[in-house]
Amino acid sequence: MPTGLVMRSTGSRYSVRGEDGGLHECVARGQLRIKGWKSTNPVAVGDRVDYEPQRDAEHPGTITDLRDRRNYLVRRSVNLSHHKHVIAANLDQAMILVTVARPRTSHGFIDRFLVTAETYRVPAIVVVNKIDDLVGDEEERLIDLVDTYQQAGYRVLMTSALLGKGLEEVKALLIGKVTLIAGHSGVGKSTLLNAIDPSLDLFTLEVSEASGKGVHTTTYAEMFELHGLGAAPSFVIDTPGIKGFGLVDLEEHHIGDQFPEMFKLKGACRFNDCLHKDEPGCAVRKAVEEGDVPESRYRSYLDMLAGIDDESTYRTD
Repeated sequence: MPTGLVMRSTGSRYSVRGEDGGLHECVARGQLRIKGWKSTNPVAVGDRVDYEPQRDAEHPGTITDLRDRRNYLVRRSVNLSHHKHVIAANLDQAMILVTVARPRTSHGFIDRFLVTAETYRVPAIVVVNKIDDLVGDEEERLIDLVDTYQQAGYRVLMTSALLGKGLEEVKALLIGKVTLIAGHSGVGKSTLLNAIDPSLDLFTLEVSEASGKGVHTTTYAEMFELHGLGAAPSFVIDTPGIKGFGLVDLEEHHIGDQFPEMFKLKGACRFNDCLHKDEPGCAVRKAVEEGDVPESRYRSYLDMLAGIDDESTYRTD
């Protein structure tokens, strides 16, 4: 039985790329849904699967088995709070595309994505797009955003997909890798990918002037092979615009360990089980007071402990 790569997931149907490069529209065999963990999708983009090939347009192929995943990224299901949704599997890295304004990406959203990437051991890169579209104090907010995540230890790139600025740095990081591209609707994911590989010709829309938020242009996750980047195969996974990013599978005493700048201070806390809230002798709180840990990151951490969503009205950033 052949083994293939899942290139697209639309909920009940999957496009599986065979070893010869051909695509097969498939459905998942029923028992794949019984894996011992609650997931809204048994198969995700990036999965390696065994499958029975598609016979013709009226008879889809069948995914019969799911190969072991090297890693994956999940978020809490929108409709089923106790279930997880696998965004993608077998990733070399993830790029979170953010914007200072139009639409504005909150620190809470960024931090939840980065915490999830840390939890599942997926290297993450922050890409600040639309740097050409800044007015007033938005340039200061850009500097603060870049400083915050560089200080936390992340690589931060600044781009203007529309004008082609910063694209060479992005391209260099994509060569020979499988990269997830994530972010709110309207931050320019499709525009960025079109600029890197025009043959993709992904559909784009402007941000709504009425709401200041992005309009969904991608409705399902899909993997694309990039051309013109070199001999090594390069793949990107474009994802639907994500409004919120709910955490799953993370106990409160492990959340702080997923903040690199806090984790390295953990050993200096007076208590081994310090939650960095109100315990005496907390090295993390001291670092926040002295400006060595950004206040926005610490506030995100406290919100995660309290279970406050990044889209909650209780957030002030």
